[in-house]
Amino acid sequence: MEKSNVYFADMSNSFNENLLQKLKRLCITAGIKNIDFENQFVAVKMHFGEPGNLAYLRPNYAKAVCDLVKELGGKPFLTDCNTLYVGGRKNALDHLDSAYQNGFNPFATGVHVIIADGLKGTDETLVPINQKWVKEAKIGKAIMDADIVISLSHFKGHEEAGFGGALKNLGMGCGSRAGKMEQHCDSKPQVNEEVCRGCGTCQKICAHDALQFNADHKMHIDETKCVGCGRCIAMCPFDAIEPIFGQAFDILNEKIAEYSYAVIHGRPSFHIALAIDVSPECDCAPYNDKPIVADVGMFASFDPVALDQACADACNASPTIPGSVLDRHGHEHHDCFKDTHPETDWKSCLAHAEEIGLGTREYHLIKI
Repeated sequence: MEKSNVYFADMSNSFNENLLQKLKRLCITAGIKNIDFENQFVAVKMHFGEPGNLAYLRPNYAKAVCDLVKELGGKPFLTDCNTLYVGGRKNALDHLDSAYQNGFNPFATGVHVIIADGLKGTDETLVPINQKWVKEAKIGKAIMDADIVISLSHFKGHEEAGFGGALKNLGMGCGSRAGKMEQHCDSKPQVNEEVCRGCGTCQKICAHDALQFNADHKMHIDETKCVGCGRCIAMCPFDAIEPIFGQAFDILNEKIAEYSYAVIHGRPSFHIALAIDVSPECDCAPYNDKPIVADVGMFASFDPVALDQACADACNASPTIPGSVLDRHGHEHHDCFKDTHPETDWKSCLAHAEEIGLGTREYHLIKI
């Protein structure tokens, strides 16, 4: 496979061109105009930030991208899917509240926010892909209904994937709650009996008769019948049903690659990543620690694999921030993400993505 072009702009700007104008120029130089946007629905996939986290991308960047899409004739909307864990984005109403709180509203961005997997995270499209781990990906319906996908990613560390970039944004981020369950877990959910109120809501959604009351009128999951779809997690109004995490991180990364394939295979896509405020953990955390490396810049490419590789290489070439968790851990592996979370292996995601034809890790870096 030939090397892919990845375009890069540093964070310098001036009176003649601010960062938002520079981002627009980066996208145009990278070839975004080669996509026919005329009257097409465009899903701009990004992370709105968990309340309490301040490292997420500012809504100004989203507006710059969406304004460009509208100039090219497209109909953009900002989107994400609900989270599997309990927090400020576990259902569409809470998710919208969180997005608006962090500045992602039509008045600031000029476009609407659509939570792609619906009110409770159960609105999904089943996408047959027949890959190593995933045979049928569960993707948020609004994302699959779109004609074009643009990933706008905050490139940062991640406690399980190593880092979060374009593939994490696309794969894990576009999965419905059941899709996230499939990626994160290799086991069945469990009921926390101390929290369960015996309301029976979860029992109504189970298609396999796996949920039954025990002698204490607490719900119990029969693992011989449970298929691990995760829909009961989404339906429980008291968050009493919990996923069991614990599979190998390299399997998680390979599933992320396969879900990314399901999202973008067979339709136009374009990918943007900003390696700034490179926090050690995901924007899903309700806090953000000190950045591990200095701000790097903005990247754009048609190839999400090359984009992630270029961002990782650039971060590894950047100076460590004194006092950060990376500075405290040391730089033994000369890999800022491996050294921040030694148990992770981000390269497994890119290697598998390359293997299934999602892109290449070989790239030409073109600075504008």
